[in-house]
Amino acid sequence: MDSPVNSFQRILPYLWPSRHKLFLSFFFAGLVALFWGANLSIVFPAVKVLIEDESISGYVHNQIQNLETEEQHYGEQLVKMDDELRTAREKDKSHLLARKSRLEAKLSATTLSLGRFRWIQYRVVPLVPEDKFNTLAVLLGLLLMATVVKAACMLAEETLVGSVVQLTVMGVRKACFRRVLQLDYQTLSRQGTPELMSRFTFDMETLASGLSLLGGKIVREPLKAAACVGFAFWVNWRLTLLSLLFVPLALFIFHRIGRTLKKASHRSMESMSRIYKVLEETFDSLKVVIAFNGGQRHRRQHHHENKTYFQKSMKIVLLDAITSPTTELLGMCAVFIAVLPGAYLVLRQTTTIWEIKLAASEMDIAELSVLYALLAGVTDPVRKLSSVFSKLKRATATADRIFELMDRESKVAEPTEPKALPAKISQIEFRGVGFTYLADGHARPAALDSVNLKATTGDVIAVVGENGSGKSTLLNLLPRYFDPDRGGLFLDGVDVRDCRLDELRSRIAVVPQETLLFDDTILENIRYGHPTATRHHVEQAAERAHVSQFLPQLPEGLDTRVGERGSRLSGGQRQRIAFARAMLRDPGVLILDEATSAIDAQSEQLIFESLESFVSNRITFLITHSMTQGLLKLVTRVAVMDQGRLIALGPHAELLQSCPTYRRLYQVQVEQTTTEFENRIVHDDGGPSESDEIDGDADVIPFTALRDVRQRGVSGKSHLRPTGTAPGMKPDNS
Repeated sequence: MDSPVNSFQRILPYLWPSRHKLFLSFFFAGLVALFWGANLSIVFPAVKVLIEDESISGYVHNQIQNLETEEQHYGEQLVKMDDELRTAREKDKSHLLARKSRLEAKLSATTLSLGRFRWIQYRVVPLVPEDKFNTLAVLLGLLLMATVVKAACMLAEETLVGSVVQLTVMGVRKACFRRVLQLDYQTLSRQGTPELMSRFTFDMETLASGLSLLGGKIVREPLKAAACVGFAFWVNWRLTLLSLLFVPLALFIFHRIGRTLKKASHRSMESMSRIYKVLEETFDSLKVVIAFNGGQRHRRQHHHENKTYFQKSMKIVLLDAITSPTTELLGMCAVFIAVLPGAYLVLRQTTTIWEIKLAASEMDIAELSVLYALLAGVTDPVRKLSSVFSKLKRATATADRIFELMDRESKVAEPTEPKALPAKISQIEFRGVGFTYLADGHARPAALDSVNLKATTGDVIAVVGENGSGKSTLLNLLPRYFDPDRGGLFLDGVDVRDCRLDELRSRIAVVPQETLLFDDTILENIRYGHPTATRHHVEQAAERAHVSQFLPQLPEGLDTRVGERGSRLSGGQRQRIAFARAMLRDPGVLILDEATSAIDAQSEQLIFESLESFVSNRITFLITHSMTQGLLKLVTRVAVMDQGRLIALGPHAELLQSCPTYRRLYQVQVEQTTTEFENRIVHDDGGPSESDEIDGDADVIPFTALRDVRQRGVSGKSHLRPTGTAPGMKPDNS
């Protein structure tokens, strides 16, 4: 079993900045322990006054007389010993010297005790009333004052520890977040959002709870127990030592319980992560859940995971429940084994049992009472420690989980000797690129296999293919979401693995299919692409991406908050903001991943018009399933992917004749567009109406082309040219 010290030792660098507060809390914990032992020791004078009917001054006087007698006796013994040494034979001197050493130690201890009692006689006794009731009242007053001071010290300690814990956990949380942001996209995707959220919420809170115990009760309660044991040793060290025989047994029992607790805590936290997963999936998919009446299914999943968590948590509860009574039983056994022989010594007025010396002098009822009080006082802090034992082991398991995440190495590493990229990227080359996604215990086919592709400034390459063909995977290599397993990706001859990540990514802008906005203003979401940009530059990017068209409809214009994940805006509005963000960055490489999928036809045409001038001096890649008219005006070449391979590369018209796969993909698209067009413009009598408004996709399908497709389809000899206008119809300017 890992000890708490070993499990928490990595916390020390985060705790060190608050060390002054921590050390001050230890000082107050020491005062609490001192007052705890002193309060229990007050039993001794109370018993003397109430039970033995003896005044404090009388007790001190008697003790001084007894100690003076002992001191004189030991002195006389030493004088005789010196005489014996002068006359003793050489072989007997070693034995006599050992006896003399023991006598000198006893004389020294007696002299020290005599000095203490004389100090009490001159400094304390004059302050104590002669009346016994008044004496008892003074003792109780001192007890009350000591309790108040102890409570104040405990308050100061808890406050300091709480401050240290919060600062430490904040440091760990920030370091963990920083480390997670340094990990590669693939690793984080496999980890999953619910698991990561569990580490940053549930696990961090559990760690904070454990650190509070480690700096509070784990320090204070052992000190209280040590104070009681120290005072008990002063009363009778032999009987106190006898009571400690149960300590090894207690350590063994807690060792076994602790190992089981840590494993159970690990499984419990993993179960909590699965609860987070069910909640996240449900809340992120509310539309589907509601539309398909899936609430009952998700309730069953939630119930199942909660039941599993309950079963694992109950094991922790059971172990915790066993710990407390076990501790109390062992504590009472320790008290029993010390007090019972002590009672025998008092009642029989002896110092030995079975010829074993258990007291330096005959004990009285007051000494036995204070010994019992002190040993019983040890059981209280031990009991409190046992109550936090499960929490401490839980926090230990949490620390392991947190640092396990922080120890993960990114599969996309910073180069040790980075190479600088040119001021302007003029060429990108995929050279024999191969990549396979990480698999969980099973083999996965290669996502990319020997892909060779070269692009230069001004190229606009549309990457097409069926789902799973490797389109997104190929372009995800550019910003180094992950690195190729085979081959390499070069920017102006520099391998991207030799570039600094921040420099590489500063040259690239991505507009993803799923528009991701942050719960901030439109201004800040656009400025995310260039954090140092001025408001004027943001407004220019907003105008360029046609964000300005819908700003008048919003109450605060650019300063309008978009809500969580942009929920206060429509899909098209969110997508335009994403385009503005990319344009503000002014990247050397632009990646559009189905970037117009959420935009209406009119917005799409406006965006493509903006892109015509924007893409001219940079390299642009577009992942698309739909080769629309606006897109065809931009695209210089089309890259066709199939099962991880680049099977064709060239202009649109050439590929229609030379690549059957591309021709098939395009024909399916044309047929879909034709059907949509026909549904919009053909009436029940089969004739087109010039008054019909065409407001569909950006593809404009001329009526003659429609008839041509009906008759022959798309072939190498005749392919659809979505640029004409049907007779009698006005051009579509949407």
